[in-house]
Amino acid sequence: MTTYSIAVIPGDGIGNEVVPEAQRVLEAASRIGGFSFDWTHYDWSCERFAKTGAMMPADGLQQIRRKDAIFLGAVGFPGVPDHVSLWGLLIPIRRSFHQYVNLRPVKLLAGVESPLKGREAGSIDFYVVRENNEGEYSSIGGRLYEGLEDELVMQQSIFTRRGCDRVMRYAFELAKGRKQHVTSATKSNGISHTMPYWDERFAAISKEYPGFTTDQFHIDILTAHFVRNPDWFDVVVASNLFGDILSDLGPAVVGSIGIAPGGNINPEKDYPSMFEPVHGSAPDIAGKGIANPIGQIWSGAMMLRHLGEEATASAIEKAIEDVLARRDSLTRDLGGTAGTRELTDAIIGALPSVAARAPAA
Repeated sequence: MTTYSIAVIPGDGIGNEVVPEAQRVLEAASRIGGFSFDWTHYDWSCERFAKTGAMMPADGLQQIRRKDAIFLGAVGFPGVPDHVSLWGLLIPIRRSFHQYVNLRPVKLLAGVESPLKGREAGSIDFYVVRENNEGEYSSIGGRLYEGLEDELVMQQSIFTRRGCDRVMRYAFELAKGRKQHVTSATKSNGISHTMPYWDERFAAISKEYPGFTTDQFHIDILTAHFVRNPDWFDVVVASNLFGDILSDLGPAVVGSIGIAPGGNINPEKDYPSMFEPVHGSAPDIAGKGIANPIGQIWSGAMMLRHLGEEATASAIEKAIEDVLARRDSLTRDLGGTAGTRELTDAIIGALPSVAARAPAA
């Protein structure tokens, strides 16, 4: 039996509630799939920062370097500035482990009401592929004359050929098994150096994939199309900042950020990849047992797919869809009254029937 070694970082707020529930789903699915997990928990969080002055220990990256994957809850809590929590934990993991793809599926599921009028289940189904290691989030810059009238602040964006090409190729490879349609997010009419370069690299990589259809939109009109014409899209590739914006907007148009999963992926598997929901730590509802666990559970399915457990990943996703379609175990953000554990129990309960319906290998 294969055993996967997983680093578990619940983090802050509702991460401490949804991560254990997602683990219960993954354990139940693993028994059906015929593999197991070796979980190692880490208390890396804003609470740890408040006690020690660091989000994780100095050798934290070395501690998890040999894991098969990282399962993250949520990071951030009042009293700790967001840039401190982000740069103290998530960014070092993403960059040190070359997790240069941030992958976020956007899919309208049965039982979830889109805020967009007249949209039916399955009518919105695309991926946002976000460059995750450089771009606008490059920490190069600083302040001069701080506190004085002449104070200035500068931050530089870094776009490399290697960084652009590899994330774009990932997007095209992903589209290869779908509609073979890739959309690029740009702003080359206003950002005069980095975005024209991004466009050049997109044109160059597109030539490697004859037969694919491509288009590109400036980020401002692209956000409008996400709302008005979400059915246009199959795989959308974007820089770090633009991808960050689009990968929150996408889940919003399909009904709830609470169900949206995400993966920080090292495609070559030289390092562990990290899987986390799109939602934040939600301190306003933390400890109440009402958080929606689906984003965390679906992220777990993405983790299994990355590890090669395709059938089990699909079973979890289908169990989520079955439970959402029944609408009798939904949390408050989806219009129901169920708690975190009740919704998780429903998904676990749906797994055997989903597995029984799966076609033989």
